[in-house]
Amino acid sequence: MSDISHIVDSLENRISQLLHKYEVLKQANLKLTQDLAIAEKTKINQDAIILEWEEKYEALKLANSMLGSSETKTEAKLKINTLIREIDYCIAQLSD
Repeated sequence: MSDISHIVDSLENRISQLLHKYEVLKQANLKLTQDLAIAEKTKINQDAIILEWEEKYEALKLANSMLGSSETKTEAKLKINTLIREIDYCIAQLSD
């Protein structure tokens, strides 16, 4: 009979250890999930900042091309023509 009680005690200890490990892993998983959410928000914010800087860079590049050589002037003229066509398209859409 003592063998059975010893086995039961051993099983109880193992189950207790497993439950403890489960709780520890559950807490670690929760922390990692929170860290991941924070990292994703940070990435989204950084992507927005990068996009903003890229737009500023393109605007600056266009402004510099208007002041630069004949090659960049041609590029600027093409860009302006594209913008004018886009504006005309938008006006046409609004007037419909």
